[in-house]
Amino acid sequence: MIIRSLNNIIGTSRDVDWGNGKSRRFLIEKDGMDYSLTDTITKAGTKSLLEYKNHLETCYCIEGSGEIHDTQTGEIHSITPGTMYALNEHDKHYLVANAEDLRLVCVFSPALKGDESHKLSGAGSSAY
Repeated sequence: MIIRSLNNIIGTSRDVDWGNGKSRRFLIEKDGMDYSLTDTITKAGTKSLLEYKNHLETCYCIEGSGEIHDTQTGEIHSITPGTMYALNEHDKHYLVANAEDLRLVCVFSPALKGDESHKLSGAGSSAY
């Protein structure tokens, strides 16, 4: 059985600056669960072009508000508490946090190694 609390993750190697916020990684590859579970904060007012070439991701919003911009279709989807979105086709997208921090509970499959972070400079998307 694995039991972790957010208070025990903050300030450790599992508290990763992912580029425009923090990813608190409750489960990573070495935990042997074949998926990762994170508590992710996206800083207010940020816009991140993201793509997961090696992972599928599902996110559930628990605080704040933002948007997902689908780069393929041009659609914009509002994200508010109680909204789930799944990037089931390695979708390239913009994650936008509105005027307040956006907090998401995220599942990655396969599991993150644990130290991944985005490189948000340049014209292309950041992927891992």
